[in-house]
Amino acid sequence: MMGTRVLPLLAAAAVLAGCSVLPSWVPFTGPEKPKPAELRPNPNLIGVREAWKASIGKIDFPLVVAVHGNTAMVADSGGAVIALDADTGRELWRASAGAPLAAGVGSDGTTAAVVTRNNELVALSAGKELWRQKLNALSYTPPLVAGARVFVLGGDRTISAFDGATGRRLWTQQRQGEPLVLREPGVLLAVRDTLVVGQGGRLSGLNPLNGTARWDAPIATARGINDVERLVDLVGRVSRVDDSICARAFQAAVGCVDAAAGRAVWTQRASGSAGIHGDAAAIYGTESTGIVVGWRRDNGQRTWTNDTLLHRGVGTPLALGRSVVVGDSFGFVHLLSREDGTLLNRLATDGSGMAAAPTAAGNTLVVVTRNGGVYGFAPQ
Repeated sequence: MMGTRVLPLLAAAAVLAGCSVLPSWVPFTGPEKPKPAELRPNPNLIGVREAWKASIGKIDFPLVVAVHGNTAMVADSGGAVIALDADTGRELWRASAGAPLAAGVGSDGTTAAVVTRNNELVALSAGKELWRQKLNALSYTPPLVAGARVFVLGGDRTISAFDGATGRRLWTQQRQGEPLVLREPGVLLAVRDTLVVGQGGRLSGLNPLNGTARWDAPIATARGINDVERLVDLVGRVSRVDDSICARAFQAAVGCVDAAAGRAVWTQRASGSAGIHGDAAAIYGTESTGIVVGWRRDNGQRTWTNDTLLHRGVGTPLALGRSVVVGDSFGFVHLLSREDGTLLNRLATDGSGMAAAPTAAGNTLVVVTRNGGVYGFAPQ
């Protein structure tokens, strides 16, 4: 996904339940746009082929691909939601949310959920609408569908739970924070019997039955003299291995939290704005300049950096097999070595840039572009 860049406050946008919302990306308006790095020759060191291609409408919201087994669910800006067989690209079902989308897709494999720009939470199953519920504020984070419930992280920092079968609101909790939030997916996941949520620069563990707090662990603390400088919201995706959850705070830090103990293990300053991913040994992320970085998972020390993709708008990575997969704003997908960050292979799409972070579904790498191209790549 394209790296996040912040608008000046005088151009900042809508007021949302007391919070201003900054767009996830805006065109560069400085005196001289940095020149993207020229691509080096493709070494083609690992075999990857395009297995299939599907199409949806254009995408201008922060899409997250929902995966359950071999099924990948995607959505477009107009409200179409599609489930695909990740092995073949065959369409399993298609539905409409009835309005343009602001967030999606979340799914447990049976129920899919999205949020419209009309502030409606819409639940779907097998191509049919189950229910819809009005929200108090817009959300940019895909709903979490888990435990027969649907959880929503609102742009006003509310956390709400809904009955998965009926849509009945079960509880709502709100935490105060800085006055600005990002128009970007936040952190919302289930870890054992705890709902883990990003609120400002902190990871919080909540009781999913009633929303009460169990623990709170800081990744970054707001600093600065204005609201933009103090913005440290946690951004998705995160890297989870058992009880270790690692996340990025916008333009401030990366860090890992022990969810069993409810404490921060380490944090390191980092200037990126896109989510991270990782494995048991390391986590991987991109900086705002386009540098790709690996950190040791146990202590946060850097293991390698790759500066060959400067100013190419690289976004959230995916750790997959031998590779760290990153897409750029020119429609290329780069497969870097987990060991040292060197280029292993490069894949081309339609040139419109990434609309979602690369995602693994079964044995397939799924990539979605802003023009609505959905690509399935498989190892040869």
